[in-house]
Amino acid sequence: MTGAGDEHADAAADIAAVEQANTAYYEAVERGDLDALTAAWLPDEELTVSCVHPGWPVLSGRREVLRSYALIMANTEYIQFFLTDVGVSMTADTALVTCTENILSGGPAEEGASLGPLVGQLVVATNVFRRTPDGWKLWSHHGSPVLAETGEEEDEDPTS
Repeated sequence: MTGAGDEHADAAADIAAVEQANTAYYEAVERGDLDALTAAWLPDEELTVSCVHPGWPVLSGRREVLRSYALIMANTEYIQFFLTDVGVSMTADTALVTCTENILSGGPAEEGASLGPLVGQLVVATNVFRRTPDGWKLWSHHGSPVLAETGEEEDEDPTS
């Protein structure tokens, strides 16, 4: 017989494992490590994976999703994610992670420069994970850009 304390400990361990899987996904993208990124996603024999990058259509199927990351990595010289507002909720073998991706990225450097221009971007993301015998694997990633208002319009005097 297991007590409520055991269930709470199991839930806390599951949440920690999901948080680690989520971090490993972002770290693989930062390193440009396609092998680690491939390992982060559900295998083909599981459910069909899906991905929505900001401004992209829905990508379905492991091959199409991983191809998109290969293209992004090939065309991104530098990328770093600072995750904020991370929340995890779960039921049985499915976990939902929501977060804000504070992204700093740069393209190829101009001739004679060591780094290309850096660009900051805010994206809200939802990552869905499934429990597998090999740990928590990404089932779906959906990122949407945050269209922040600058506040300049509010500061202007309409009578001038």
